[in-house]
Parts: sequence; structure tokens; C-alpha cells
Amino acid sequence: MSGRRGLVAGALLLALVLTGCADVAADPGTAPSSGSPTQSATTSSSTPSANPSGTPTSTPPVKPTPKPTAKPTAKPKPRPPAAYAKQVEAKLDALGYPVGDVDGEITKRAKQALCAWRETNGLPISRGGLTSADVRSVLTATKRPAANKEPGIYVNKTCQVLYQVVGKTYRRIVWVSTGGPGYDTPNRTGKVWRKWAGAHESSLYDDAYMYDSIYFLKDRPGIALHGSRVNTLIKTYPASHRCVRVMRPQIHHIFAETPIGTKVSVYGQY
Repeated sequence: MSGRRGLVAGALLLALVLTGCADVAADPGTAPSSGSPTQSATTSSSTPSANPSGTPTSTPPVKPTPKPTAKPTAKPKPRPPAAYAKQVEAKLDALGYPVGDVDGEITKRAKQALCAWRETNGLPISRGGLTSADVRSVLTATKRPAANKEPGIYVNKTCQVLYQVVGKTYRRIVWVSTGGPGYDTPNRTGKVWRKWAGAHESSLYDDAYMYDSIYFLKDRPGIALHGSRVNTLIKTYPASHRCVRVMRPQIHHIFAETPIGTKVSVYGQY
């Protein structure tokens, strides 16, 4: 009898234990009613969609970066002829065309040199200012041009210069001053017929001294090339009394190198 009671008590205790485990497993606050725990955790941790409506989106095309447009290089403005004045003066002076002071100022003396340069290089002869053609011609030259005249002495009244031509060269290019208004030096070709060395007084004008005179026209009075008492009397324009005033000491050298019979030609118009 006591054994039966023991069996009944054991069965009741086992039933209570099994009921307790079922209550814990069925607690609605610890697990959903359906689905495995693994699946539920995976679903809840997935990344939400960036497009809530679910409509597929297309990626807009990437526009190519435009290449920078290179700006056209501006052409440098040509320099005016005056910007080269000092270079031109220095070159002319080095080639034997007297310009006076090499200072970039195109004075009347510099214009005489330019006039002579134009003539000896086949350019239009004038006493005008510096031009682009002059700049190109002078600065590209490497030497004085060969003479295109036969040996002799040539006086250009337009430029107020004298050329001493020996052989095929311009030995000297010298400033002169020909006859002024009312005393014009005639345009004519003559030959040296008389030379008077040193200084002597003019037979027509008091206190007018002539140096190393070279007479080439037998007019009355005779017309000569000669130096003057001071070089300031050799103007940039016609200022003598028919003769041709020549700078000293150039006239001294020309006198020594010019024999009787040498050709002397006067031409041009101031």
C-alpha cells in the first residue's frame, strides 16, 4: 500500500516539472508565435531599401569634364621706328655715316646721315625722319655698300653731304653746306683745276677764310670745296656764297687725296 502511494507521488512531481518548462517556452514576451529565431533575426537586421516605393532607379550619365579652352596668344604690337633710333644712329655712325650725337634723337644731322644712307642703298632719297624701311635696311647691314659711282667727289644738295669715292668704295661721307638763297651752287660736273693749301682770305668777302680749297668750276669767281674758319659755319642747310663748305679736318684729308683733274659733281635740290 505504501509502495503504490510512492509511485503516485513520483508521477505528480514529474507532471509539475514538465508543465513548468512548457510555460517558459510559451511566454509570448520572449519569442514570436511563428518562424524560427534565426530567420527573424536575419530579417530584422537587413538594410532598408533606399527607394521606399520599390521602383528601380537608373544612374544618371556622367558628363565629361570640358577641356579648358586655350586663349589665343596675342601678337606683340610692332615697335615704332623711333624705338630703334639709337640703334640705327650707332650703326650708321659705325658704318661711316656721321649722325652727330648717338642719343636716340633723330636730329637734322642724323637726317643727313639717313638721307645719305638711302641714296647709297638705292632707297628713295629724302631728308625725312626714320622709317620702318630705314630700320630694316640699317640694322640688317653688315658693311657700307660698294660705290655705284666712278671715282671722284660728289656733292648731294638734297642731303647736304659729300661723298669721296676712291676705287669702288665710299672713302668718306661728310657734311657740307652749299650755296644759300641767291648764291646757289650750280648743279654741274667739273674737274679739279686748282688747289690752295692752308688758309687764305676770300677775294670777295672780308674776314671770310677758306681752308684747303679745291677749285672745280672756272666760273667767275671760281667755285671751290673748302673748309671754314669754324665748323659751325657748315650748317644743316644751304648757307654759303656759292662754294661748298666742308667740315674740317675732313677737307684736309680730301685735299691731300684729290689730284688735279679729279671729277667733282654737284646735283640734287634742297
